[in-house]
Parts: sequence; C-alpha cells; structure tokens
Amino acid sequence: MIERRALAHVLNLRSAAIWAAQKQNVQVDQVNYVVVHMGGGISVAAMREGRIIDVNDASSAGPFSPERSGTLPLLPVINLCFSGQYTHTQMKKMIMGEGGVKAYLGTADIAQVEKMIQNGNASAKLVFDAMVYQIAKEIGAMATVLSGKISAIVLTGGLAHSNSIISEVKKRISFIAPVIVLPGELEMEAMALGAQRVLMGEEFANDYR
Repeated sequence: MIERRALAHVLNLRSAAIWAAQKQNVQVDQVNYVVVHMGGGISVAAMREGRIIDVNDASSAGPFSPERSGTLPLLPVINLCFSGQYTHTQMKKMIMGEGGVKAYLGTADIAQVEKMIQNGNASAKLVFDAMVYQIAKEIGAMATVLSGKISAIVLTGGLAHSNSIISEVKKRISFIAPVIVLPGELEMEAMALGAQRVLMGEEFANDYR
C-alpha cells in the first residue's frame, strides 16, 4: 500500500555527474557513476549512462544526515507513533528536520561536530563515524545496482567540503572505483547550465506535464 518514492537532490546529482564526466573527458551517457549528495539530507544515486536508476528517499531513508534520521527500524517507530507522547507533526520533525546528527548532538553543524571531536567528545566521534559508515554502506549498495561496473564515485554537496568526511568515506569505498570530489550544493548553477545546454542544442528540453 506504500509506493517507494525516489525523492533526492536530483539537480546536484545530475550536474555533479556531468562535471565528473568532463573531468574524465567522457560523455556522461557513456559511463556509470555512484553519485552522493551530502548536505542537510543525503542522496546516494546509481547513475547508468546518465540516468538515475536507483536512489534512496533522502527525506526518510538511507544514511542518517545532519538533520534527517535516515532508515529506521519500523516496529520501534510504530510504537513511538502510538505511544501518545508525540504528535504527528513532532514525529515528522524527528524524521526530517530534527533527526540524525541534530538529534544526537543538538547541532546539525558538522564543523561544530568536528570541533567537539577535536576537544575529545567521544559521543560526537561515535555519531560522526556512524554517519560516515552509513554513507559508505549505501554507496556499496548502489555499486551492486550497477553490477560493479562503475567509472567513478562522485561526492558532492556541502559536506564534501569536510576533509575528514571525505577522508573517512574514501577509506571504505576507494576499492570500488576512483573517487571524484565536487564540493558544494550547486542547484542554481545546475539549472543555469541545463538551460544553456538546451539553448546550445546539446540537450532537448523535457516536458514532464
């Protein structure tokens, strides 16, 4: 009765794939990528020949993120919903907005979490390591979607500015494929460049009505 959604950071995922292909001097429709948007939410997508063929629902599934819970065990969640302690609105905020790192540590600011770790906060280190572990595990899952035939793993989004996140994720995934890092959440640039490609005849405009 519940249809699985593909809710993801599509603009940044697609643009990062195009830029990665340019770096590799290939056309994006000739390669397979696992592309990871890491921001307030985290999207991990399998891209085959330029098309997203699988991706987690970044609002409520996949790795937990700075402010989202990610995938949770359903039975305990059901128990919380019917416990009488929380409203519908409160439960939704626990999943998206006040979940993940924020729920554990009281902040969604990863730079602040890194400072906490530097100051010897063991809880912050545990949460940070768990998030990195889940990101890497989701990348591994998407690698199976592409049968291991992957030209590169592309890491993008605001969290890609964190050297410690990139370093720790790379330790777990570098055996799968080369890793390309494109930091930043570049949705506006993505739309502008997409319009430019249409105007230059490099792509056709899609009508989704």
